[in-house]
Amino acid sequence: MKRILSLSLSALLALGLLTGCGGDPAPVQTAASGDKDSVVIAMGTTSEPEAGFDPAYGWGAGEHVHEPLIQSTLTVTNTDLTIGYDLATDVQTSEDGLTWTVTIRDDVNFTDGEPLTASDVAFTYNTVKASSSVNDFTMLDYAEATDDTTVVFHMATPFSIWPYTMAIVGIVPEHAYDPATYGSNPIGSGRYILKQWDRGQQVILEANPDYYGEAPKMKQVTILFMEEDAAFLAVQAGQADVAYTSATYSDQTVSGYSLVSYQSVDNRGFNLPVIEGTLTGDVLVRRAINIGIDRQEMIDNVLNGYGTPAYSVCDQLPWYNPASEVSYDPEGAAALLDQAGWTMGTGGVREKDGVKAQLNLLYPTSDSVRQALCADFANQLGELGISCTIEGVGWDTAYDRAQTEPLIWGWGAHTPMELYNIYHTIGDTGSTQYSPYANATVDSYMDQALACSDLEKSYELWQKAQWDGTTGVTQEGDIPWVWLVNVDHLYWVRDGLQVAEQKIHPHGHGWSIVNNVDQWSWNG
Repeated sequence: MKRILSLSLSALLALGLLTGCGGDPAPVQTAASGDKDSVVIAMGTTSEPEAGFDPAYGWGAGEHVHEPLIQSTLTVTNTDLTIGYDLATDVQTSEDGLTWTVTIRDDVNFTDGEPLTASDVAFTYNTVKASSSVNDFTMLDYAEATDDTTVVFHMATPFSIWPYTMAIVGIVPEHAYDPATYGSNPIGSGRYILKQWDRGQQVILEANPDYYGEAPKMKQVTILFMEEDAAFLAVQAGQADVAYTSATYSDQTVSGYSLVSYQSVDNRGFNLPVIEGTLTGDVLVRRAINIGIDRQEMIDNVLNGYGTPAYSVCDQLPWYNPASEVSYDPEGAAALLDQAGWTMGTGGVREKDGVKAQLNLLYPTSDSVRQALCADFANQLGELGISCTIEGVGWDTAYDRAQTEPLIWGWGAHTPMELYNIYHTIGDTGSTQYSPYANATVDSYMDQALACSDLEKSYELWQKAQWDGTTGVTQEGDIPWVWLVNVDHLYWVRDGLQVAEQKIHPHGHGWSIVNNVDQWSWNG
């Protein structure tokens, strides 16, 4: 409890003195007041979009991918992460993968009363391509509207997983879009309207009365942006109905609330630089590390039981290859290290040709959970005979340092591009982006997957990139990364609130929880 009692003054102010733009206290509506069609949710301060609610500047995309709520999208991801339709009624792609033709609904209006047409869709995508530093649109050449309900995407390169991109790009109105002001005053056609935004404090969304789909059950959604300590105090004071939290608070109890966990693909893992002549340059050592780690022990002791073992960057997703999974086998790990010539020496540290088995493990100084996982990882490697030191680094140097040293990362997205970005070589460098590694066969499978004209068939190619029976990035292959845990996303939820079924959450403990807030309800 000491951590809770040492709250800063700013955290207390965030709890009790939320002020609006004019300096007056901003109203906070809670279910405790008897309002059964509204909900108050506390999110982390990093969840507030710096550039506002403009899809051209990252709203709905980026690291913490989510549905944009204020705007409609062409497609959506279903609970099982397959693709469904929102604005789209039909999606066709050419055999060469260079043309996507999307037919859209003809019954959708923006909140200013103007109809949403294919021209708005084309304008949005061309704007995002030209403006966004968050979305990767290098695969798109341009979009055009061929009539009011048909938009054609002309691709620069085939991109079979384009439907996953279409699921996060909110459509903006061509007639009312001003990049200087839209982020603060968005006009959309989605489930909600931005009613109020008090920067640094809260956002209030109200149900769109003219929404073309099923009317939202929750008519008002208030998002409070709070540090974790303040969010916990808000729950204790009954001023939030849902509040994000972490395993730090999992041993607490709050009257009138339950601690609820949602599974995620928000994974943590280390890159193992494949550099000839180094310890991790030996594939046998990398395989030994992968099976010599007790992931469940990490979940129990670092995450207080709130997590699942991670074996890849895409566990449980449609393109996941179960061949990634391994069993904890310290004896097998020791045998692999012996086979590699790293035999146990004095002081419990393995040696080879007079060189000790040593690693310096990096963690970001801003993340206490990664620091704890890093320390646990170091201790477990020590039991295998690999001596480790750990070092906190800032992200300004972490990317460069990871080219030669293992760094604990956080990944996890609702798209196979996560695999591509981690394991595919970049240009003529002959190496991947985040850690030295190259496998031409793995590259080829992923290239074929992107060029595939059938999305579901492309899943098989992503799976082969992980392991095809001969090579890949899993245990019997190259294993250039070792994945440790998927971190459960934890929330305090007020008794009586029914949170709708959640998709597996991606990396980032933020807006994903409210993807379907329109379907939430109160008992009674």
